[in-house]
Amino acid sequence: MDIEKTTLFHLDDIEKVSILKVIKEVYYSLEEKGYNPINQLVGYLISGDPGYISSYQDARKKIMGLDRSKIIEVLLKDFAKDL
Repeated sequence: MDIEKTTLFHLDDIEKVSILKVIKEVYYSLEEKGYNPINQLVGYLISGDPGYISSYQDARKKIMGLDRSKIIEVLLKDFAKDL
């Protein structure tokens, strides 16, 4: 390990990874409870109603800790990079 090297972290990258991690956790929690995760997440993102997200495994608390517009931004940027 070279301690003389400086590692550069971009806050956008760290935020993206954090948001995608929460989305995955929420997705799997919803799926495990028998919900359609895509429908539930879309409902939440469009309406802002936390009732779309189960409290199972703190999924609701996790997703509500994120800014909905940032979630949409990250998802769209992730989608657009493959275009």
